[in-house]
Amino acid sequence: MSQIAVSFLRRCFAPEETIAILLRRQDAAAPMQRVVRLERVLETRYMAWLSYENQHGRNNIYVAANPLRPGSRKRTKECIASVRHLYLDIDTDGDARLAVLRTSDMVPPPTSVLSTSPGKYQVLWRVEDFHFSQQEQTLKLLAIAFGGDPACTDCNRVLRIPGFLNRKYYPAYRVTVEYPDDSIWTPNDFEIDTGAVDAMLFAQEIPSHRSLGKHSNSESDWAWVSHELANGKDAVKLTRELASRRSDKPNPLYYAQRTVDVASARLWLIEGVGIEDVITMLESRRRSELPAALCFARAREIAVTAQRMIAHNKSA
Repeated sequence: MSQIAVSFLRRCFAPEETIAILLRRQDAAAPMQRVVRLERVLETRYMAWLSYENQHGRNNIYVAANPLRPGSRKRTKECIASVRHLYLDIDTDGDARLAVLRTSDMVPPPTSVLSTSPGKYQVLWRVEDFHFSQQEQTLKLLAIAFGGDPACTDCNRVLRIPGFLNRKYYPAYRVTVEYPDDSIWTPNDFEIDTGAVDAMLFAQEIPSHRSLGKHSNSESDWAWVSHELANGKDAVKLTRELASRRSDKPNPLYYAQRTVDVASARLWLIEGVGIEDVITMLESRRRSELPAALCFARAREIAVTAQRMIAHNKSA
């Protein structure tokens, strides 16, 4: 257990860096936080203490995603030394959404993928040259694009450490990790398709004070696609037409496919089609264009996204 944790922390941080360790119980007890040098945490005695607290003290063990300034005593945003990771918490439909992320051309391969409980994941990318505001904006786009937890976008966020037990469940679940890629990524490696994200946001609710002339191109695309689908336009032809109209996008075909499919799923759900049938229809539509495993995972993720958009409109 401790060797898994040590290996993870060595990959995440550099020698002599200051990091924050958090121990938190599931009950109302106040969490314990320790701001220490990396080398101290890696010591056998320190790891033994964390293991004891995890197993017998029933504490969950976390680490701040970014290193702290030397001499810090707290884990406030002002104490963060630099942006070390981008991260994404996937708590719903985890396997499907992770499958979509792994095959997406918007993001590079993750540095680490933690399985925090059955079907739930924390995805990390080791990065450099990110400003704090740039990191938080990218985290928000990642959460929207891949269905992650929108609350997990702060630079002082803590993450579970693999090797320890997740005490939220009974029996407790041991957190595991895999390392898909050892690269360190930069902002240029993340081509988040803001057009697809804009389309999703547009579908939720456009403030009434905004005039049509102030809509972004992506919002106009969403309105046009939704109108065409509602009037019986063939989705495959519509996809090709949208892709040709938006050659300015980094990947016009991906943008068009996703916009058309999210709009289709939303329309079907509003018309009363069951979500499993929506998934089947989306899968059938793209079966000739995508690998079978990805096709199903993508269809489920899109259907759930459309369902979430409808629920948001009802609660707004």
